[in-house]
Amino acid sequence: MGNVGLLFVGAVLFINGMLLLGKVDAKAAAVFNLFVGALQVLTPTYLIFVAAGDPRGILAVSGIYLFGFTYLYVGVGLLAGLDSTGVGYYSLFVAVAALGYSFVNFRIFRDYPFGVIWLYWAFLWFLFFLLLGLKKDSLGIYTGWVTAIQGWVTAAIPAALLLSGYWVNPNETAIALAVFGVVVFGALWPLTRNSRQPTPAAPAAGSVGAQT
Repeated sequence: MGNVGLLFVGAVLFINGMLLLGKVDAKAAAVFNLFVGALQVLTPTYLIFVAAGDPRGILAVSGIYLFGFTYLYVGVGLLAGLDSTGVGYYSLFVAVAALGYSFVNFRIFRDYPFGVIWLYWAFLWFLFFLLLGLKKDSLGIYTGWVTAIQGWVTAAIPAALLLSGYWVNPNETAIALAVFGVVVFGALWPLTRNSRQPTPAAPAAGSVGAQT
């Protein structure tokens, strides 16, 4: 169930990346954010219920709420034309929390690929804080590309591999993810920093994924 939710996290990240790049209408993106946000709130609620009080089971799914509420916040904000500052500062909270969940995956669960993926998400949410909370508009194109790429690398592809039983070799996968992130996101910076920032119809969608 959780891996199905992760697949749709990939979809919403890709849509929101395209929104930041000026390719998707804000209200159209808002509706999909609400769909995925609702899924990412209902899923952990169900999984916590069936965990029957198991602390590790509850810990494993608790981070999903961080992202579910982000999508709902973004969806409502885009439809209502709200200022993005609230989403931006909430993204700072999520970025810090994501560092904690990365530590949990490395140290407690020994899930090294998702330890790296949580670092990806911490970086992405920090970008949303800078873009939406501090209004660093020059980061819009860079953040859009990072968001769209992370939709595939941290969510859609892992979900497909997990669902099909091909999520194997965790140590090698973690190393490959770490190298990919440093190289690609590092290379994107000089390529995008002089790009012209599109002007969306509503506040740019600061939306990110959730481990499910």
